[in-house]
Amino acid sequence: MREFIPINAESDIPAAYAAGPIGDLLRFNNLDRPLPEIQQAKLLIGMCMDYRKHLRIPDNFAYIIRAGGANLRYSEFKVSYAIAVGGVEAIALMGHTRCGMVNLMARKEAFIAGLAEKAGWDREAAERHFTHFAPMFEIGDEADFVLSEAKRLRERYPRITVAPLMYKVEDNRLYALAE
Repeated sequence: MREFIPINAESDIPAAYAAGPIGDLLRFNNLDRPLPEIQQAKLLIGMCMDYRKHLRIPDNFAYIIRAGGANLRYSEFKVSYAIAVGGVEAIALMGHTRCGMVNLMARKEAFIAGLAEKAGWDREAAERHFTHFAPMFEIGDEADFVLSEAKRLRERYPRITVAPLMYKVEDNRLYALAE
């Protein structure tokens, strides 16, 4: 299991992030820094679509892309746009505990039954849908995925700071991931 580094004081913010928008994100969410007026976002937050996560940040502070498991592989054009046109200088890639994209195979029957019962799908079509897409969206361990995705994004955008973070749904706090 990966080490989650708690951010409970200014001195806990990793030096690589302290002076920029990632440090500000950690201050706003974890250290209750007052929320100033922001005119232009400098940060892109890639986070899961899970409803249990709520960030304490100012308006206009960040572009946010929500995708299952914080998987930005299929949102890369949006990431590129936020950097090239939107002025983003850093990416906070945020996984979270108890993510539903972990061990998708264990949810196969619930997925198929849910599409059939709630959305009116034919069971065979729902099964084909699951079988086709589950391998693309399965993330394995939450922290390991965030670290590998951060590495991929760093290689793709070498001048952009990418911070792998974890959100604990148990306490609504952000943690840095030990690399």
